[in-house]
Amino acid sequence: MKEIVIASKNKGKIAEIEKYFATLSVKVISLAEFPEVDEPIEDGDTFEKNSLIKASYYALHTGKACLADDSGLEVDALNYAPGVYSARFAGEHATDAENNQKLLVSLENISKNKRQARFRCALTFLDTDGTVITCDGSCEGEIAFAPSGDGGFGYDPLFYLPELNKSMAQLSMEEKNKISHRGKALKKMAEKLAGYLR
Repeated sequence: MKEIVIASKNKGKIAEIEKYFATLSVKVISLAEFPEVDEPIEDGDTFEKNSLIKASYYALHTGKACLADDSGLEVDALNYAPGVYSARFAGEHATDAENNQKLLVSLENISKNKRQARFRCALTFLDTDGTVITCDGSCEGEIAFAPSGDGGFGYDPLFYLPELNKSMAQLSMEEKNKISHRGKALKKMAEKLAGYLR
């Protein structure tokens, strides 16, 4: 049974990963079990680089294989911003509401047909022997003119999915996992790990 530290203390995220890895002979461990380990400085300019920074750092400091993700929102009209700055778009310790407000203000003169955006997720698995496995996933949509729905987090209330006529925050967890950027990346990672661990 391989132990994999997930670079997160978020119980929801850990539970989601456990679901995708249910058929693998792995034990998923939360970062919450390593309170003495500080956070790395994520100074990469892409989701892929930040994901690798996190995986390398936590593998080194826990002595175990690690799975890390970095994800965020890219808006075409803003030259793919906020990108790696998604969580701190409105400032270093910005709330979801502040980030959403800044996004709406940034797009206030942008018409409906020019508000294309996507959520992207980069996943990196780093084993104790240095083996690296990477996957990514994306989910296309557009930025609405006002938030709707009270599920999800981050930019979900503003991320509109035309084919479902709903925002990401109006989806059930099951619906969201089917189409989300992280869900797609985790599905690919589970398949790659199944082959790797065989």
